[in-house]
Amino acid sequence: MVKRTAILISGSGSNMVRLVRDMTGDHPARPVLVLSNVPGAGGLAKAEALGVPTAVVDHRPFGTDRAAFEAALRAKLDAARPDIICLAGFMRILTAEFIAAHAGRMLNIHPSLLPKYRGLNTHARALEAGDAQHGCTVHEVTAELDGGKILGQARVPVLPGDDAAALAARVQAAEHRLYPAVLRRFSAGDRRPLNIG
Repeated sequence: MVKRTAILISGSGSNMVRLVRDMTGDHPARPVLVLSNVPGAGGLAKAEALGVPTAVVDHRPFGTDRAAFEAALRAKLDAARPDIICLAGFMRILTAEFIAAHAGRMLNIHPSLLPKYRGLNTHARALEAGDAQHGCTVHEVTAELDGGKILGQARVPVLPGDDAAALAARVQAAEHRLYPAVLRRFSAGDRRPLNIG
């Protein structure tokens, strides 16, 4: 059975584009919605150009009322009936209640080799630590920030002279390979960790 997949974004949607383009042919999943919390996010036009329905739930009018924001998110998601939800640069922290409602069906990509460098500024932190390798991780989403089961990792070298921007570009290229590969396996029922590089 084809897995209906929703993708949540906040920005340009570069990982979303890679996921959508991969969900063709014999892929066990298909995109049914790209949802953003940012009106005018660059990824929305890209999704529309790829023929994927889009929706927006602007978080700003909700202020600090996260429950109301998430209720509006859930209404859009429920209408699309996704089997899988992929967070792809979605820059909102979700509540434990929202995550519990989609437990075991929500994935995220994070720009570090978890459990190292949860949260923000991962590239600068890797450089400050003098790491020889950096990379990205696809994991199941749980209430623990960047703490769910690891489904895949891709490693990149830290090169002499790297700054955070150069390292971020190399990691993003790895993300574009890793996330589609993990989603393909996950949507076929394979949750074994995948390691690239």
